[in-house]
Formats: sequence, structure tokens, C-alpha cells
Amino acid sequence: MSSTVPSYRRILLKLSGEALAGDLGYGIDPVVIDTIASEIGEVVELGVEVALVIGGGNIFRGLAASSRGMDRASADYMGMLATVMNSLAMQDSLEKLGVKTRVLSAIEMQAVAEPYIRRRAVRHLEKGRVVIFAAGTGNPYFTTDTAASLRAMEINAEIILKATKVDGIYDSDPAINRDAVKFSSLNYLDVLKKGLQVMDATATSLCMDNNLPVVVFNLTQRGNIKKVVCGEPIGTTVKGD
Repeated sequence: MSSTVPSYRRILLKLSGEALAGDLGYGIDPVVIDTIASEIGEVVELGVEVALVIGGGNIFRGLAASSRGMDRASADYMGMLATVMNSLAMQDSLEKLGVKTRVLSAIEMQAVAEPYIRRRAVRHLEKGRVVIFAAGTGNPYFTTDTAASLRAMEINAEIILKATKVDGIYDSDPAINRDAVKFSSLNYLDVLKKGLQVMDATATSLCMDNNLPVVVFNLTQRGNIKKVVCGEPIGTTVKGD
């Protein structure tokens, strides 16, 4: 029987934009986002303070557009706006479940979100609201992984939970290589040296410098967010020595 005692008081959950698309491949699948929202709601009920960072790859990928000739800064700003759309969709799903949320955007757009102010974000968390950080860091050339690492440090989160479509970190792509080996735990230097696609190097270095652990786990299996929060050994943990 799984534990219902949370191992963490304050977490940052990082979701990829692609996760919201489900099997559609593009956009937002209402069933998928409602399922994720209900799992987040279960974690909030345990008394855990939850912050979210959601990517924008289901709508627009800045890096992909810049590789096709678009100005990188312009493409990245468009990607940031895509994360705002995802954040508002997640807010809607959570609020329908009665979970109080606030979207804080690094790019000011007062009609739809509060501006990101660190102390305000912490106050919302203390009041039991789910805080969704939108628009990345507000700067081009940084990924939402880096935004997640930065925000996690700013709010003093105890851990980053990185939800993916794979059940952890492997030495090669398990979708291609049937003999791929899964790691139960790694340290930050291993991730950087081996070039493992956990998070980009900037995000990994930030976590290493501040000794912030990261757990990579499978989002597509129902109940996994709660399991990770309650300390069950699923996925792969990246931490210091």
C-alpha cells in the first residue's frame, strides 16, 4: 500500500508542453490536462505547496523555429507566450476542481496574469494556492527547464519533479534501444559528462550549484505525481554526491 505522507513541504513540478497534447501531438487535450490537474489537486490536499512550470512545445518551439531561419530572440518570445496559454489552460482545469491558483508571468500582461514577483509567489504558496510560473525567465535563450530551476531556487522548493513520458533516465533512448539501461540515481556531474537529456546544461548546473535534487518520472501513469511526492522510489533521482 502506498504512503500518503508527503516527503516534501514545497515542490516545483515541471511539465513539458507536449505532455498536455496527449496523443493529439499538438495543442491541448482537455482530458489529459484535466487528469493532470486532478493529480495536482490530490497533492495539494496532502498539504504540499505546489508550484508549476509548463513548457510550450505543444504550441510553439522557439528553438525549432530559429533553426528554420527565424530570429532566435523573436522565436523564444513566441515560445514564452505559448507557455502562458498552457498556464491559463492549467489554471482553468485546477479552478474547476476548486483548487485555488495564481498565474505569475515573467512577461507582464496584467489582463490575464499577475507579474512575477518572488515574495508574492511565496506568499501565494504559503496560503495554499498553486502557483503557475509562465513565460519562462522572461529572457530569450533560456529554456523552461532553466526557468524551472531558477524559480525553484527563488521559492526555496525542496525538489524539482520533472514529469516526462519516460519512467526515468536511461543511458540511451529506450524507444529506440530495447537494451537501454535505466538509472535509479545519478549525480549532476554524471548527467553533464554523459550528456544525458535530463535538462539542458544551464538548468543542471544551476541545480548542482544549489544542491537542488531533481526526480525524473513518468507522468502518463496515473497516480505517479502523488507517489513521487510521498517519496516512493519511482523514476530517477539526480542529486549531489
